[in-house]
Amino acid sequence: MTSRLRENITALFVLKGANALLPLILVPYLVRVLGPEKFGLIAFAQAFIQYFVLLTDYGFNLSATRAAAVCRDDPGRLGLLFASVMLIKLAFFALGGLVLTAVLVLVPRFGAHWPLYALIYLSVLGSVLFPVWLYQGLERMRPITAVTVVGRLLVVAGVLLWVHGPGDYLIAAGLQSGASVVVGILALGLLRRVMRVHWSWPDLRQLRATLADGWHVFLSTAAISLYTSSNVFILGLLTNPVAVGYFSAAEKVVKAFQDALGPVSQSVYPHIAGLGAGSRAAALGFIRKLLRVQGLVTFATSALLFAAAGPIVRVVFGGQYEPSVVLIRWMAWLPFIIGLSNVFGIQTMLNFDMKRSFTRILIAWGLWNLALIVPLTLWRGGEGTAMSILITEIGVTVTMAAALARKGIFREMAVAGQSR
Repeated sequence: MTSRLRENITALFVLKGANALLPLILVPYLVRVLGPEKFGLIAFAQAFIQYFVLLTDYGFNLSATRAAAVCRDDPGRLGLLFASVMLIKLAFFALGGLVLTAVLVLVPRFGAHWPLYALIYLSVLGSVLFPVWLYQGLERMRPITAVTVVGRLLVVAGVLLWVHGPGDYLIAAGLQSGASVVVGILALGLLRRVMRVHWSWPDLRQLRATLADGWHVFLSTAAISLYTSSNVFILGLLTNPVAVGYFSAAEKVVKAFQDALGPVSQSVYPHIAGLGAGSRAAALGFIRKLLRVQGLVTFATSALLFAAAGPIVRVVFGGQYEPSVVLIRWMAWLPFIIGLSNVFGIQTMLNFDMKRSFTRILIAWGLWNLALIVPLTLWRGGEGTAMSILITEIGVTVTMAAALARKGIFREMAVAGQSR
């Protein structure tokens, strides 16, 4: 492992640790102070606004990261890439604002809480301004780690100071979204310290090329949203804010465990891209080692989460969230399953020219989740939603493994491993 890769994994662990641990301080406070109904209302609005984050990301978190890794030593190309991505993101942000306004005006259920949606939409702007894809592509994550951690700490402090009851739910939502904008602005300000760039204005040809490069990843992430952020949104449409509150509390616990693999995934993706440009065998040998280590770690993580679901809920959320225990147990194996699919899909299929297969698999299973989630949620509420997620993630992982086996990738991995 190179020193740069080790440094970036460490920085991302700190970053992800803050993103996971600080909410575990914040969420227990919010669920108690706001109650299941207001907490669920915020979670439902955040799930809806996540569609706009998805639009503005447009797959750049992977496609632009890979492009930045490839041209990191060419200031002219790097500057053109940065300008193209940011211009497209800002255009999508403006388009999303128009769509949100139309929804708030035309749909009474959403319009009744328009201040909440407007405040949470600030998180979309924060996502646009925060060029995490560029820092990852350059493998220079350390500079933005401190900025992000400080931003998270300010949110926690603000919530503890100003949120004291269900009536303060707008303050809670605004603090979380507003902090993301501040962090994004600060991250942009740090860019000149970490990169040499020759800034240039992109023409239409460059914009089209940037859009085309991210298209398959965008379709893939859109398909993923059909069985991730869409779950809370569909649950809210079919049930009520209280059920959403129980489910969201459980999901946040599972996600905290699941996100533990994020630093490794984000750091090794551009690293594998760089290895693959020089030696296919070297990249596959690295992936083989990653699969073994990540599989063991995530299996242990999932087993711990399943066994400790009851005590975690009672300590973190309190007795009124007892219905969240069974939801955590249904979703406890997601860190292990998603850890495998991450290696099969993102690290292998995207880096070895299997974008179309990757996209088709995710779209197919995303649609399958939509077919499952409605009847299961109507049958068992939040528990049915959790069942649908588990079935879908297992299907995604098995199908990706089958696609790699047909291509002979596992055979190549075994040969690469023996030769190293």
